[in-house]
Amino acid sequence: MYAPFFGLKQEPFSIAPDPRYLFMSERHREALAHLLYGVNGGGGFVLLSGEIGAGKTTVCRCFLEQIPRRCNVGYIFNPKLTVLELLKSVCEEFGIPHPQHANATVKEYLDPLNEFLLKTHAVGQNNVLIIDEAQMLSADVLEQLRLLTNLETNERKLLQIILIGQPELRDLLARPELEQLAQRVIARYHLGALTSDETEGYIRHRLAVAGMKTAMPFDAKAMQRIHQLSRGVPRRINLLCDRALLGAYALGRAVVDRAIVDKAAGEVFDNDKRMHLPSGVARGRPAWIALGVVGAAAVAGVTALLVNGARTPATLSAKAGAMPAASAASALALGSAAASAPPAANPVAAASAAFLTAAELPVRFKTLIRDEREAWRELAPAWKIALADDGDPCAAAQRVQLQCFRSPSSSLALIRQLDRPGILMLHDASDRPVYALLTGLTERSATLRIGAVSQTVSLVSLATLWRGDFATFWRAPPGYAGKLVDAGSGPTASWLAARLAALHGESETPPEALTEGGWKSRLAAFQLAQGLKPDGLAGPTTFMQLNRAIGLDEPRLVAEPKTY
Repeated sequence: MYAPFFGLKQEPFSIAPDPRYLFMSERHREALAHLLYGVNGGGGFVLLSGEIGAGKTTVCRCFLEQIPRRCNVGYIFNPKLTVLELLKSVCEEFGIPHPQHANATVKEYLDPLNEFLLKTHAVGQNNVLIIDEAQMLSADVLEQLRLLTNLETNERKLLQIILIGQPELRDLLARPELEQLAQRVIARYHLGALTSDETEGYIRHRLAVAGMKTAMPFDAKAMQRIHQLSRGVPRRINLLCDRALLGAYALGRAVVDRAIVDKAAGEVFDNDKRMHLPSGVARGRPAWIALGVVGAAAVAGVTALLVNGARTPATLSAKAGAMPAASAASALALGSAAASAPPAANPVAAASAAFLTAAELPVRFKTLIRDEREAWRELAPAWKIALADDGDPCAAAQRVQLQCFRSPSSSLALIRQLDRPGILMLHDASDRPVYALLTGLTERSATLRIGAVSQTVSLVSLATLWRGDFATFWRAPPGYAGKLVDAGSGPTASWLAARLAALHGESETPPEALTEGGWKSRLAAFQLAQGLKPDGLAGPTTFMQLNRAIGLDEPRLVAEPKTY
């Protein structure tokens, strides 16, 4: 209803868990990292808890979009089940044939499930079972889930279970009778509320995703009040902002102030004392919904003008006389501010990092790189090489002992580990790919370069543009054939053993380091120290980290000074 009035393509504060609107606060990034770690963590349980409306389900949806390949996922939304109902649901989620008769036993469900887990493991597939609202699980169902994780090999359990629930879930797992299950939790994270700065960044983010191109429709005091009334809980922020924008629309105001926020809170929240609402604020009367419907005809002219791009206060006043002159003047001032200064993600980061939306990509950068090969050519000078304008850049790089590394589901944590400039595939307002060079990365910002223009942007805005596609060069060892190195023989393995020995302070490679067992144990220890999967198999990420550890001359990301 109000979206066109504020220049938005859609209403930004829906409570549906849409991953596009996921605001990656530091807490949400850590929560997502815990889920991604759990997939490769060797099996067992991963626990994600959080207050009602904190964003657990939305994080999970984002996780599902980044799930590694060759991973089978089962998702149970309603866990208030008996043991037999749970096993039947698990079989159905994984597409496992199971008994259909009414008197089926636990064993009749477990046998085909175990067979499925063994067969998928044999062909290199992982299996993840996600259970939402897990605080509703009964103790006997939780015990059955624990028993499901008993099936394992020498290296890992064959079923990874992710439990997502409210804070009561932590209390449930703390019961003495569930101690065995609690000991199998390999990662746990509690998703807390947003800070005041994060609340502002969250609101800006959702408005940007919804297509906001004008000034922020909430003033500073309204922002502070929203954080106070919502307590930093994303779902509560959504409810309050949605109703406040509806109220401003019904009143014909371009800016939401504190008074409008208070009135909106009176309509969507309960308990005066807890919410610190002003005395006399009426509750349970959705007055603005009725006013918005009844007054739709009166403001239809305003809406049409906004859709068509006519935003001058004179035109608004002429077409919709209900808008006060003061509001029109405010709209003009805000429009000028929007044109001169794009909104920042939050006040702390404003001094050093800009907030960048997909629509602003062609404005901030003079030219956009649409061809991946051109992006590789832009990256090449950092590696002191030149690539021809035609041909395969990766094939040309191999001639100087460089390899191309591509990952469709990278994280900033991995990029920080690799510590090298690379190519990010961003998405513009039409969802078309745009290639940018990542040249710097701090705790709060990233520096992007497209052509001759560099721009430092907040990590919040980067999360709206980037879906995990990352590519870079790396220097390969002698004899590298593009495959995982899994034996202690050949030129690549000998080079690797020698470098690992040097890291141990050994001038010569000891004989045991060349045997398969000794070679793999040394490699696994190095991988563990570098935060990599300690599988004793050398691939691109292992070689990149080893090159970094031995001080090989390779370009690095610029680490700008921290700003607080």
